[in-house]
Amino acid sequence: MSNELIGFAAALLTTGSFFPQVWKIWKTKSTRDLSWVMVAMFTCGVGLWLIYGILMKSPSITVANSIAFSLWLAISFMKWRFESTKS
Repeated sequence: MSNELIGFAAALLTTGSFFPQVWKIWKTKSTRDLSWVMVAMFTCGVGLWLIYGILMKSPSITVANSIAFSLWLAISFMKWRFESTKS
């Protein structure tokens, strides 16, 4: 099994795990239990992994972190949006 195939399998599982969270936040309109510090740190970390994947020319790292970064931007937006409407 090639390294990239293992990478894509790992990417499918780890990145795919964020979809249920995004869906739950969207349905409940609640991000109360997510701290801004964690959201910011995780989003920045995924962004750095994306840059790393691009620099290393690794399709599995690049694709996985492009999707994960997009999902965490969506979570960040929903956290901002849903918390600002409750004030």
